[in-house]
Amino acid sequence: MASSLLESGWLYLITKFSEFQLATLCTFLIHESVFFLSGIPSIYFERSGLFSKYKIQKKNNTPVAQEKCILRLILYHVCVNLPVMIVSYPTFRYMGLKSSLPLPPWRVVLSQILFYFILEDFVFYWGHRLLHTKWLYKHVHSVHHEYATPFGLTSEYAHPVEILFLGFATIIGPAFTGPHLFTLWLWMVLRVLETVEAHSGYHFPWSPSNFLPLYGGAEFHDYHHRVLYTKSGNYSSTFIYMDWLFGTDKGYRELKSLEEEGKQL
Repeated sequence: MASSLLESGWLYLITKFSEFQLATLCTFLIHESVFFLSGIPSIYFERSGLFSKYKIQKKNNTPVAQEKCILRLILYHVCVNLPVMIVSYPTFRYMGLKSSLPLPPWRVVLSQILFYFILEDFVFYWGHRLLHTKWLYKHVHSVHHEYATPFGLTSEYAHPVEILFLGFATIIGPAFTGPHLFTLWLWMVLRVLETVEAHSGYHFPWSPSNFLPLYGGAEFHDYHHRVLYTKSGNYSSTFIYMDWLFGTDKGYRELKSLEEEGKQL
Protein backbone atom coordinates (compact mmCIF):
# COMPACT_ATOMS: atom_id res chain seq x y z
CA MET A 1 0.00 0.00 0.00
CA ALA A 2 2.73 2.46 1.03
CA SER A 3 4.79 1.47 -2.00
CA SER A 4 1.90 2.06 -4.40
CA LEU A 5 1.20 5.46 -2.86
CA LEU A 6 4.86 6.38 -3.21
CA GLU A 7 4.93 5.30 -6.84
CA SER A 8 1.69 7.17 -7.54
CA GLY A 9 3.21 10.32 -6.08
CA TRP A 10 6.37 9.79 -8.13
CA LEU A 11 4.30 9.29 -11.29
CA TYR A 12 2.64 12.64 -10.65
CA LEU A 13 6.04 14.35 -10.32
CA ILE A 14 7.57 12.91 -13.48
CA THR A 15 4.37 13.69 -15.39
CA LYS A 16 4.14 17.31 -14.29
CA PHE A 17 7.85 18.20 -14.30
CA SER A 18 10.81 17.49 -16.53
CA GLU A 19 13.75 15.53 -15.17
CA PHE A 20 15.87 18.67 -15.36
CA GLN A 21 13.36 20.57 -13.18
CA LEU A 22 13.20 17.73 -10.67
CA ALA A 23 16.96 17.23 -10.49
CA THR A 24 17.76 20.93 -10.10
CA LEU A 25 14.96 23.19 -8.87
CA CYS A 26 13.09 20.54 -6.89
CA THR A 27 16.33 19.25 -5.38
CA PHE A 28 17.20 22.80 -4.35
CA LEU A 29 13.76 23.39 -2.79
CA ILE A 30 13.89 20.10 -0.87
CA HIS A 31 17.36 20.93 0.42
CA GLU A 32 16.34 24.42 1.53
CA SER A 33 13.17 23.19 3.23
CA VAL A 34 14.87 20.39 5.15
CA PHE A 35 17.91 22.49 6.03
CA PHE A 36 16.11 25.54 7.41
CA LEU A 37 13.25 23.64 9.07
CA SER A 38 15.71 21.39 10.91
CA GLY A 39 18.24 24.13 11.65
CA ILE A 40 16.05 26.97 12.91
CA PRO A 41 14.90 25.21 16.13
CA SER A 42 18.40 25.43 17.67
CA ILE A 43 18.23 29.22 17.24
CA TYR A 44 14.94 29.26 19.13
CA PHE A 45 16.40 27.01 21.83
CA GLU A 46 19.31 29.42 22.32
CA ARG A 47 17.14 32.54 22.47
CA SER A 48 14.46 31.06 24.73
CA GLY A 49 16.69 28.99 26.99
CA LEU A 50 14.59 25.92 26.23
CA PHE A 51 16.54 22.67 26.79
CA SER A 52 19.41 24.68 28.28
CA LYS A 53 20.45 21.71 30.43
CA TYR A 54 21.23 19.79 27.25
CA LYS A 55 23.29 22.58 25.71
CA ILE A 56 26.91 21.51 25.25
CA GLN A 57 28.40 25.00 25.64
CA LYS A 58 26.89 27.55 28.00
CA LYS A 59 27.78 30.45 25.73
CA ASN A 60 25.03 31.67 23.37
CA ASN A 61 25.29 33.36 20.00
CA THR A 62 23.91 36.88 19.71
CA PRO A 63 20.83 37.50 17.54
CA VAL A 64 23.05 39.63 15.28
CA ALA A 65 25.44 36.71 14.75
CA GLN A 66 22.55 34.35 14.04
CA GLU A 67 20.99 36.74 11.53
CA LYS A 68 24.35 37.22 9.80
CA CYS A 69 24.58 33.46 9.39
CA ILE A 70 21.08 33.20 7.89
CA LEU A 71 21.57 36.03 5.40
CA ARG A 72 24.95 34.70 4.28
CA LEU A 73 23.49 31.23 3.85
CA ILE A 74 20.67 32.48 1.63
CA LEU A 75 23.20 34.35 -0.51
CA TYR A 76 25.52 31.36 -0.86
CA HIS A 77 22.73 28.87 -1.50
CA VAL A 78 21.22 30.97 -4.29
CA CYS A 79 24.52 32.11 -5.82
CA VAL A 80 26.61 28.95 -5.33
CA ASN A 81 24.52 25.86 -4.55
CA LEU A 82 21.76 26.38 -7.12
CA PRO A 83 24.10 27.18 -10.05
CA VAL A 84 26.23 24.13 -9.18
CA MET A 85 23.14 21.91 -9.22
CA ILE A 86 22.15 23.26 -12.63
CA VAL A 87 25.62 22.97 -14.14
CA SER A 88 26.22 19.47 -12.76
CA TYR A 89 22.97 17.99 -14.12
CA PRO A 90 24.49 16.83 -17.44
CA THR A 91 27.28 15.10 -15.51
CA PHE A 92 24.77 13.21 -13.39
CA ARG A 93 22.87 12.22 -16.51
CA TYR A 94 26.12 10.91 -17.96
CA MET A 95 26.83 8.98 -14.77
CA GLY A 96 23.45 7.24 -14.95
CA LEU A 97 20.94 9.34 -12.99
CA LYS A 98 17.41 7.99 -13.47
CA SER A 99 13.99 9.35 -12.54
CA SER A 100 11.61 6.92 -14.24
CA LEU A 101 9.42 4.26 -12.69
CA PRO A 102 9.68 1.74 -11.17
CA LEU A 103 11.37 3.11 -8.06
CA PRO A 104 14.40 1.06 -6.95
CA PRO A 105 13.89 -1.66 -4.30
CA TRP A 106 14.48 -0.54 -0.73
CA ARG A 107 17.45 -2.92 -0.37
CA VAL A 108 19.16 -1.07 -3.23
CA VAL A 109 18.24 2.36 -1.86
CA LEU A 110 19.48 1.61 1.65
CA SER A 111 22.67 -0.16 0.57
CA GLN A 112 23.58 2.75 -1.72
CA ILE A 113 22.92 5.32 1.00
CA LEU A 114 25.09 3.38 3.46
CA PHE A 115 27.85 3.37 0.83
CA TYR A 116 27.41 7.12 0.33
CA PHE A 117 27.73 7.79 4.08
CA ILE A 118 30.92 5.71 4.36
CA LEU A 119 32.56 7.21 1.27
CA GLU A 120 31.52 10.77 2.13
CA ASP A 121 32.92 10.38 5.64
CA PHE A 122 36.25 9.12 4.25
CA VAL A 123 36.59 11.94 1.70
CA PHE A 124 35.40 14.56 4.19
CA TYR A 125 37.88 13.42 6.83
CA TRP A 126 40.94 13.91 4.63
CA GLY A 127 39.64 17.09 3.04
CA HIS A 128 38.78 18.50 6.46
CA ARG A 129 42.27 17.74 7.77
CA LEU A 130 43.66 19.55 4.74
CA LEU A 131 41.46 22.56 5.50
CA HIS A 132 43.09 22.74 8.93
CA THR A 133 46.54 23.35 7.46
CA LYS A 134 47.72 26.90 8.12
CA TRP A 135 47.11 28.56 4.74
CA LEU A 136 43.78 26.88 3.94
CA TYR A 137 42.47 27.47 7.42
CA LYS A 138 43.37 31.17 7.30
CA HIS A 139 41.97 31.82 3.82
CA VAL A 140 39.10 29.33 3.59
CA HIS A 141 38.07 27.23 6.59
CA SER A 142 38.25 30.02 9.18
CA VAL A 143 34.91 31.30 7.82
CA HIS A 144 33.17 28.16 9.07
CA HIS A 145 34.93 28.49 12.44
CA GLU A 146 33.68 32.03 13.01
CA TYR A 147 31.10 30.27 15.16
CA ALA A 148 32.97 28.60 18.02
CA THR A 149 29.56 27.84 19.52
CA PRO A 150 27.75 26.19 16.62
CA PHE A 151 24.01 26.03 16.03
CA GLY A 152 22.22 23.99 13.38
CA LEU A 153 22.45 26.44 10.50
CA THR A 154 26.20 26.97 10.90
CA SER A 155 26.65 23.50 9.39
CA GLU A 156 26.61 25.05 5.90
CA TYR A 157 28.06 28.44 6.80
CA ALA A 158 31.36 28.34 4.94
CA HIS A 159 33.60 29.92 2.32
CA PRO A 160 32.37 29.28 -1.27
CA VAL A 161 35.47 27.15 -1.94
CA GLU A 162 34.60 24.97 1.04
CA ILE A 163 30.98 24.76 -0.12
CA LEU A 164 32.22 23.29 -3.41
CA PHE A 165 34.42 20.81 -1.54
CA LEU A 166 31.54 19.75 0.70
CA GLY A 167 29.38 19.31 -2.37
CA PHE A 168 32.05 17.09 -3.95
CA ALA A 169 32.26 14.89 -0.84
CA THR A 170 28.47 14.55 -0.86
CA ILE A 171 27.99 13.69 -4.53
CA ILE A 172 31.03 11.48 -5.16
CA GLY A 173 29.13 8.39 -3.97
CA PRO A 174 26.08 9.00 -6.16
CA ALA A 175 28.40 9.79 -9.07
CA PHE A 176 29.88 6.28 -8.76
CA THR A 177 26.56 4.44 -8.61
CA GLY A 178 24.38 6.51 -10.95
CA PRO A 179 21.42 6.50 -8.56
CA HIS A 180 17.73 6.96 -9.01
CA LEU A 181 16.68 10.53 -8.23
CA PHE A 182 14.55 9.20 -5.36
CA THR A 183 17.68 7.69 -3.76
CA LEU A 184 19.58 10.93 -4.32
CA TRP A 185 16.84 12.95 -2.59
CA LEU A 186 16.71 10.58 0.39
CA TRP A 187 20.52 10.66 0.70
CA MET A 188 20.49 14.46 0.61
CA VAL A 189 17.78 14.69 3.28
CA LEU A 190 19.59 12.30 5.62
CA ARG A 191 22.95 14.02 5.08
CA VAL A 192 21.43 17.45 5.80
CA LEU A 193 19.72 16.19 8.96
CA GLU A 194 22.98 14.59 10.09
CA THR A 195 25.13 17.70 9.64
CA VAL A 196 22.51 19.99 11.21
CA GLU A 197 22.30 17.68 14.23
CA ALA A 198 26.10 17.57 14.51
CA HIS A 199 26.20 21.38 14.61
CA SER A 200 23.10 21.84 16.77
CA GLY A 201 25.05 22.50 19.97
CA TYR A 202 22.75 20.19 21.96
CA HIS A 203 23.22 16.64 23.21
CA PHE A 204 19.82 15.20 24.09
CA PRO A 205 18.95 11.83 25.65
CA TRP A 206 17.38 11.01 22.26
CA SER A 207 20.40 12.14 20.20
CA PRO A 208 21.39 9.55 17.55
CA SER A 209 24.89 9.16 19.04
CA ASN A 210 23.30 7.53 22.10
CA PHE A 211 21.90 4.72 19.95
CA LEU A 212 23.97 4.40 16.75
CA PRO A 213 27.40 2.75 17.08
CA LEU A 214 30.29 4.74 15.57
CA TYR A 215 28.09 7.83 15.03
CA GLY A 216 29.72 11.10 16.14
CA GLY A 217 26.91 13.59 16.58
CA ALA A 218 26.76 16.99 18.23
CA GLU A 219 28.97 16.32 21.24
CA PHE A 220 31.75 14.88 19.07
CA HIS A 221 31.71 17.75 16.56
CA ASP A 222 31.13 20.53 19.09
CA TYR A 223 34.57 19.76 20.54
CA HIS A 224 36.06 20.42 17.11
CA HIS A 225 34.60 23.93 17.06
CA ARG A 226 35.58 25.06 20.52
CA VAL A 227 39.25 24.00 20.44
CA LEU A 228 42.14 25.84 18.74
CA TYR A 229 42.22 24.81 15.06
CA THR A 230 45.69 23.24 15.30
CA LYS A 231 44.58 20.93 18.11
CA SER A 232 40.90 20.35 17.40
CA GLY A 233 40.82 16.89 15.79
CA ASN A 234 37.45 15.17 15.30
CA TYR A 235 37.60 15.80 11.55
CA SER A 236 35.04 13.21 10.40
CA SER A 237 31.60 14.31 9.26
CA THR A 238 29.44 11.42 10.45
CA PHE A 239 31.33 8.56 12.09
CA ILE A 240 34.12 8.38 14.68
CA TYR A 241 36.29 5.52 13.42
CA MET A 242 38.48 7.57 11.06
CA ASP A 243 39.53 9.88 13.91
CA TRP A 244 40.09 6.85 16.14
CA LEU A 245 42.20 5.05 13.51
CA PHE A 246 44.45 8.06 12.92
CA GLY A 247 44.55 9.33 16.50
CA THR A 248 42.91 12.67 15.76
CA ASP A 249 40.34 12.22 18.52
CA LYS A 250 42.95 11.92 21.27
CA GLY A 251 42.20 15.29 22.86
CA TYR A 252 38.47 14.61 22.79
CA ARG A 253 38.84 11.19 24.41
CA GLU A 254 41.10 12.61 27.11
CA LEU A 255 38.52 15.31 27.86
CA LYS A 256 35.72 12.72 28.05
CA SER A 257 37.81 10.63 30.45
CA LEU A 258 38.36 13.64 32.71
CA GLU A 259 34.65 14.43 32.64
CA GLU A 260 33.78 10.84 33.60
CA GLU A 261 36.29 10.94 36.47
CA GLY A 262 34.76 14.20 37.67
CA LYS A 263 31.28 12.65 37.74
CA GLN A 264 32.55 9.79 39.90
CA LEU A 265 34.04 12.09 42.56
